[in-house]
Amino acid sequence: MSTAQGARARARQEVAGAIKEAARRQLAAEGAAKLSLRAVARELGMVSSALYRYFPSRDDLLTALIIDAYDSLGAAAEQAADAAAGAPHPARWTAVCEAVRAWALAHPHEYALIYGSPVPGYAAPPTTVRAAGRVGFVLIGILREAHQGPGLTAPPLPAELRPEARRMAADLAPELPPETAAALVAAWAQLFGLVSFELFGQFKEVVEDRDAFFRHAVTRLAHGVGLR
Repeated sequence: MSTAQGARARARQEVAGAIKEAARRQLAAEGAAKLSLRAVARELGMVSSALYRYFPSRDDLLTALIIDAYDSLGAAAEQAADAAAGAPHPARWTAVCEAVRAWALAHPHEYALIYGSPVPGYAAPPTTVRAAGRVGFVLIGILREAHQGPGLTAPPLPAELRPEARRMAADLAPELPPETAAALVAAWAQLFGLVSFELFGQFKEVVEDRDAFFRHAVTRLAHGVGLR
């Protein structure tokens, strides 16, 4: 790439970044359903036709914001797992879960974009799947390491769920027992349920010491997936 081409690429990245930052401010003020390319262009002092060269439609801009949010959350989970390397597997699990909660509390509007109500008229494309799976793959990695040592016990599994559990294991983590794969999917859903309940106000006047409650809950989730 020539120097001129490199400069143009950097300039394009900077403008695209500015567009996304303006869109995030609009998300915070109006919500994802009201995201408007024209309003973003107006805030940046751009004509709409110029913005369309970066994001041809509202859905393209939403997709970029969603991927960025998933990647940011995934990076937080990965950093927490790395920082806890060498700790017992339940402690690493808890550290990752606490990093997910901390990210959500620090980025409530981005969390709502990826785990809140669906945006009317928008369907996330397959390009979001890799980023969306980053937290799950961190948790799978912890279970995989525990399974390779003495730190994982297969949880109980009803006979009628075994075919589905085998499919989950084959699709998500072939190295893990089906019992563990099924428990992991349930724990993954419960983790984000805990975070969403706190972030969206369902714990108001119910849970006061939310740090201690969350830590206890995700420790129970660690036991539920078989970490010992």
